[in-house]
Amino acid sequence: MAFKYTINSNTETIDFQQVAELLEKVGLVKTVDADLQEKVFRNSDETIFVKDGDRIIGVGRALSDGIAQAAIYNIAVDPDYQRQQVGHTIISLLLDRLRGLNIILYTHPKTLRLYEKYGFRRNKTAFANFQAVDQEGFQWMEDEGFFLPEHFRFDDEKGRY
Repeated sequence: MAFKYTINSNTETIDFQQVAELLEKVGLVKTVDADLQEKVFRNSDETIFVKDGDRIIGVGRALSDGIAQAAIYNIAVDPDYQRQQVGHTIISLLLDRLRGLNIILYTHPKTLRLYEKYGFRRNKTAFANFQAVDQEGFQWMEDEGFFLPEHFRFDDEKGRY
């Protein structure tokens, strides 16, 4: 099956109002702020926008030092276009552009298995310090299962640290 949508990486030609609306629709942001999303995506090293005609139906971005490390963020696909290879295309393109680098990503706990299919493994020693998230957003992340319990230790760590 041929991919029937347009792929664009040029942030100069993107309607960031649509990007912000998509991110809000899938729950990655609480408010639609086109100016903020324009800054976020333009300051990223890699961007992918998937369009159906003039409509943005999928996005993804990455930050990277271009030498050793990279991080993938904001993978979002309009629910009306899910299961049509849009997310797969975004992830595959980003992974290809970041080939040879160590890549991390944050994802919703419900999508862990998806990323395992692309070679990602859960990291036992990763930490996150979410300073840009308000208390309501932090509580949502807590409730959704983004975090291990505070002071959690795996069985093989107990008594060692």
